[in-house]
Amino acid sequence: QVQLVESGGGLVQAGGSLGLACVASGVDFDHYVIGWFRQAPGKEREFVLAISVAGSTIYPESLKGHFRISRDNSKNTVWLQMNMLKPEDTAVYYCAAGVRPTATGYAYWGQGTQVTVSS
Repeated sequence: QVQLVESGGGLVQAGGSLGLACVASGVDFDHYVIGWFRQAPGKEREFVLAISVAGSTIYPESLKGHFRISRDNSKNTVWLQMNMLKPEDTAVYYCAAGVRPTATGYAYWGQGTQVTVSS
């Protein structure tokens, strides 16, 4: 059974930083692209960024430099480092596993972790 578990969410002040982790089990982790998505209240789910099997980063231009992603295949873990957070970054953050380094087509999803940025 494939399972993705996010952790590290919480409350942070604007301008602060927060790190999220995604731990996978039941999957050949080093065969999968891992992506992070977020969904704010009343909004559609948004692609944040992803990391390929080889460690290349896929991200929308709007978030360049704002977030950073890394992975350790030996630990089945991907980290999302978020810096200079803004209130509009408030959302539930999800990690997902897929086979293509794109913003869509992810087969497995975690339950999400809440990130709240106060102004």
